[in-house]
Amino acid sequence: MSSTDPFLLRLKAAQRDLIEACGGIVRSGDKTGHSKSTVGRWMDPADPATMPLAAVRSLEMDCRQPFVTSVLAEACGRRLTDPDLERAAEVCVMQSHAEVMRQMAELAQGMAMAIADGRVTPAEATRVDRVASDIQGALSDLRSAFASVKAQGGTAASLRVVGDE
Repeated sequence: MSSTDPFLLRLKAAQRDLIEACGGIVRSGDKTGHSKSTVGRWMDPADPATMPLAAVRSLEMDCRQPFVTSVLAEACGRRLTDPDLERAAEVCVMQSHAEVMRQMAELAQGMAMAIADGRVTPAEATRVDRVASDIQGALSDLRSAFASVKAQGGTAASLRVVGDE
């Protein structure tokens, strides 16, 4: 795989997100039994080193988020589902929607800054990709909220005017 392979770049971004979600390089190294330099290579988008499956499993179990597994599933035309429907019931539709909109605005602002000079640098792409990664989580929460609404047969939108008591 070359360092310009879109799949590899997406995989490296997922590895970075996973390592950050597990507390960073040192803690991830401790959890997987790998050195700081090895874990650092997993995070470096310019380095072709990828995580072994045992490390992926260990870290995904630690943070309870399938960052790398989701990318692998997407590469095969599949996607993962969230087996925890209880979590979906706790997520508010309105709050989830507001968070998606906030992050989309952040994405738009990041893209505007990245393309302002007519060229997107690797650093700008990395910054915007991090926002896009956050959007995936927010969209997942929104979809979970809607799944909960469907399972309950509908729900009130809980809208109210600010200042009303």
